[in-house]
Amino acid sequence: MSDDKTETPVDLGIYGRAEAGPVIGPPEIIAGVLTGVWLLGVGLFFLVAGGAEGGDPVVGIMVAVAILLPIAVIWMGAITARSAQRMRDGAARIDAALDALRQAQTAEAQGAVTAVQPSVERKLDEIARAQKKTETALASFAARPVADAAATVAPAQEAEPRLALDPEPEPAERAAIEDFIVALNFPETAEDTEGFRALRRAMQDRHAAKLIQASQDALTLLSQEGIYMDDMEPDRSRPELWRRFAQGERGRQVAMLGGIRDRSSITLTAARMRSDPVFRDTAHHFLRTFDHTFAAFEEVASDAEIAALTDTRTARAFMLLGRVAGVFD
Repeated sequence: MSDDKTETPVDLGIYGRAEAGPVIGPPEIIAGVLTGVWLLGVGLFFLVAGGAEGGDPVVGIMVAVAILLPIAVIWMGAITARSAQRMRDGAARIDAALDALRQAQTAEAQGAVTAVQPSVERKLDEIARAQKKTETALASFAARPVADAAATVAPAQEAEPRLALDPEPEPAERAAIEDFIVALNFPETAEDTEGFRALRRAMQDRHAAKLIQASQDALTLLSQEGIYMDDMEPDRSRPELWRRFAQGERGRQVAMLGGIRDRSSITLTAARMRSDPVFRDTAHHFLRTFDHTFAAFEEVASDAEIAALTDTRTARAFMLLGRVAGVFD
């Protein structure tokens, strides 16, 4: 089925900073008027009083403070009003993004029963066959330990007839893994139709959808603290180190995986983790889901695919929250 007609791009502003609003708004205009009125009143006072008497510097300082302090208070109020407006706008954008994504998923489920043309039906059959070939690889995500995932994937590979000169994985499997990786990075913009296609395809698998939803919840809460994954520049770790982590290794040997070094983000996250039980529960659920999912993903992914996944917004959130929660200790 052509995704162009069913795609409903939405603005996922929770994953990037909002564009700056107008520099001059109502708070600044009001503050400017009040400042002008105050300065006019001060000028009239000194005009009537005939200016300050004497040259005492202490008196001069006190007069300057008396003049400037109200102005400072006025502009502090304006700055506070602008900050409150930005917070309200950010909350509205988050609600709109979540509602739009839920509506897109609902429309997807309702449109599944619509009649299609024969050529489109053939494409759906091809997609269904491709998903069946990779079901055992993705069905183990977030639900089974590494040993069970490996035991599940092996019979599926043996049951599928393979040519002796074809050691590479099936193209459909690679396509499914690529969609999964793109989905974990989420669409870049409202116009990123390819990102939305990958997200929709990945959400059809309930185990992949579980991690995507957990990641979205964590990213939303982090954005409330002004923490955005696009601002993060984590240290890169080799795929071999991520494989060791997926296989259960912990401690100093894998401590480099917590590659987020931004002190401000770490401090804000740690404070929110201590003070907000909802944030803490959401973060721990996301960390567990990512850990289990990545353990199964490592069994079927190449080094290049592991490197690509660990560069997604979801992986960066795991590095940050994992570093705060002590996952890499």
